[in-house]
Amino acid sequence: MSGRLIAFEGIDGCGKSTQAGLLAERLDAVLTREPGGTAMGEQLRSLLVDPATVGLDLRAEALLMAAARAQHVAEVIAPALAAGRVVVVDRFAHSSLAYQGYGRGLPVDEVRWLSDWATGGRWPDLVVLVEVPAAVAAARVGPADRFEAEDRSFHARVADGYRGLAAADPARWRVVDGTGPVDEVTARVWAAVTGALPRTPVQKSRP
Repeated sequence: MSGRLIAFEGIDGCGKSTQAGLLAERLDAVLTREPGGTAMGEQLRSLLVDPATVGLDLRAEALLMAAARAQHVAEVIAPALAAGRVVVVDRFAHSSLAYQGYGRGLPVDEVRWLSDWATGGRWPDLVVLVEVPAAVAAARVGPADRFEAEDRSFHARVADGYRGLAAADPARWRVVDGTGPVDEVTARVWAAVTGALPRTPVQKSRP
């Protein structure tokens, strides 16, 4: 399991952040997030998610995401993996494919190339897609940020994009039902991770 990168993906309000944190705790892994994870990345995150940010060109948005990701990989992810740590990241490159590609309508292949370049070709060893119905996700979201405030059609395109990405790469992706109590979802996530990466050690047990 040493040096593995596990990414959590899903629409806003699916519960992936909670599950990423719980898995990282159980594995004694490095927990980080995108956009963000570094001082520079968090500044870019503030700009990207702020509802007051208006008029941002779609390509500029994709480039800012890629810039945050490049810094994130260089400063946090690559050193942790090189040290043999497991890294659990709340969103990674596939978020750009789903949001800037399928959601915004930018060419997915171009967004993929940009993310590949930003990460130096580093993609997750495993992607856990936490799925919930749109109504459930919407009910969970608090004060909306710039992405959460987009209309239903945008979020539907993002969700469809995620499903398409998972179907196209079943060896890398695991789709987990995110409905129900947190502990039930946690059990599903753990089963998915251990099934995909059977050498996963139980480094911390949870009550």
